[in-house]
Amino acid sequence: MPDVTTSAVVPADAEAVWRVVRDFDGLPTWHTAISASELEGGARGDQVGAVRHLTLADGGAVREQLVALDDRERRLTYSILESPFPVQDYRSTMRVEPVTVSGECVVTWSVLFDCDLAEAERLSTLFGRDVFGTGLSDLVSYFSPGE
Repeated sequence: MPDVTTSAVVPADAEAVWRVVRDFDGLPTWHTAISASELEGGARGDQVGAVRHLTLADGGAVREQLVALDDRERRLTYSILESPFPVQDYRSTMRVEPVTVSGECVVTWSVLFDCDLAEAERLSTLFGRDVFGTGLSDLVSYFSPGE
């Protein structure tokens, strides 16, 4: 079962970043690989159980469900319901933690999933670098003044 974690220092305080990250429907606001998000059934972006339909920049589609949202810990967890990726039991968590000395924060994006052993390395790279790495770089840019 691959376990992938990617993190980045974001040049903004944890509460400001958390307000953006916690919006389950807000991924296209800051992640360039996501062109659209739509919540199903009139759900809210902070409603545990909400299902979002993501349209990827390459035209692919993913359905994900918000499994947990913890404002105190600044952590959200979601699972994939449908995707073009050959994975099962995909559960991903984003967490925002303050760096108290600088006023910045660290955002960690991790995933645990099942897949065929032959696909584990490719999928770990895809999620860790292409999805999470790109997304976290985009989040840094979103909060970087003058960029």
